[in-house]
Amino acid sequence: MESYSNNKEIEQIASEAEINIENFSKSELMRMLSKMILIRKAEYKIAEGRKSGLISGPVHLGVGQEAIAVGIAQYLNNQDKVFGAHRSHAHILSLGINLEKFFAEILAKSTGISKGMGGSMHLFGDSVGFCGSVPIVAGTVPLAVGASLANKLKGEKNVSISYLGDGAMEEGVVHESLNFARIKQCPIVFVVENNLFSSHLNINLRQPKNLTQRFAKANDIESRVLDGNNLTSICKTSEEFINRCRNGEGPFFIEAITYRWFGHVDWRADIDVGVNRSEEDLKRWKRKDPITRLKRPLKRKFNFSENDFENLKKSIQYEINIAWNRALNDVPPEWEKTFNYVLS
Repeated sequence: MESYSNNKEIEQIASEAEINIENFSKSELMRMLSKMILIRKAEYKIAEGRKSGLISGPVHLGVGQEAIAVGIAQYLNNQDKVFGAHRSHAHILSLGINLEKFFAEILAKSTGISKGMGGSMHLFGDSVGFCGSVPIVAGTVPLAVGASLANKLKGEKNVSISYLGDGAMEEGVVHESLNFARIKQCPIVFVVENNLFSSHLNINLRQPKNLTQRFAKANDIESRVLDGNNLTSICKTSEEFINRCRNGEGPFFIEAITYRWFGHVDWRADIDVGVNRSEEDLKRWKRKDPITRLKRPLKRKFNFSENDFENLKKSIQYEINIAWNRALNDVPPEWEKTFNYVLS
């Protein structure tokens, strides 16, 4: 079985090279850099909380994948409809959800975005256009298509985003959704975060090809395969596809090649599971870090120094600590009122 360490196709797409920041302002780039740092530090805080027992339910972390959600969110508004999966912290944080309410939800506090009853895998943020995440693999994909069809029928210029992983591409409902979206020309962008692993099995053990773009081609959907750790590459394609959706075109399909630094669930690296997930692979992918790759051209073009970078990280960490501590001290839900929120 082919190892990722010598998989030429993947290595050609996912690079360690400095990214191109031409045609982006310093303020745009700094805003996106700050979002990526906030997402990463928030997820490390969640990892610590899970490890220490402060979080009772499982958490699925996407550290290393931050550029995808941040690059796409740059071109969305809160009237657009974004649907996540079970690894969706970055998806909702990139849209600007209230940080304290986000942490409160994961800590099962009554002040959470779903009153503390949803947790890490059942996130919802109507105020920022996040329509939900679920642990059912591919469960939100047809919902995203339905939302995009509703937008079209209403004559609105809103767009749906459907985030899914490479593992979700093995679910039948995804293929039905791709076909339906194309037949009805729905204003939706399918975003496959291909991190090369479905739970603990690498894609080479599950599929004959390691790229899922072939399914978009089979459904006559315009698609691009991108380096998911290259923020500006994600931005350029996202801007184009989202704008074209608003102008009556669609659907579109983005496959972003990336890698999660943590294992499938919780804080462990899981280098001992999955045939080809090794310490060497993890080190190599960390060199493709989207935050570091954005920092380098910022330093070169805008004199953004290492000291500036450290100060930015400290300021974001302070914001995270404040929000976390406030959420930690909030009260849990009144569980006897649970049935008040169940439709019977």
